[in-house]
Amino acid sequence: MNKNCIGSNFDDFLEEEGLLQESEAVAIKRIIAYALEEKMKADNISINRLAKELKTSRTAVCRILDPNNSSITLNTIEKIAKFLGKKVILSFA
Repeated sequence: MNKNCIGSNFDDFLEEEGLLQESEAVAIKRIIAYALEEKMKADNISINRLAKELKTSRTAVCRILDPNNSSITLNTIEKIAKFLGKKVILSFA
């Protein structure tokens, strides 16, 4: 066993490689997309109807639902949170 690896974890590895923040951003975006998809399924809401609810375009909704596209604005996150009956809490750690 390599003694240099004792106590290390995957977050440490990602940070050393300069990938931690990007990985966390992708994970957050995937959680948002998943929660939105689940709400759409539960309430039988189409992409077009969701676009109207969020006051955005169908194309924008498709980008939001794409778990591999980590680009999303705070304004869009706030609209989604309101639609899901949630509130956004932003924290810098």
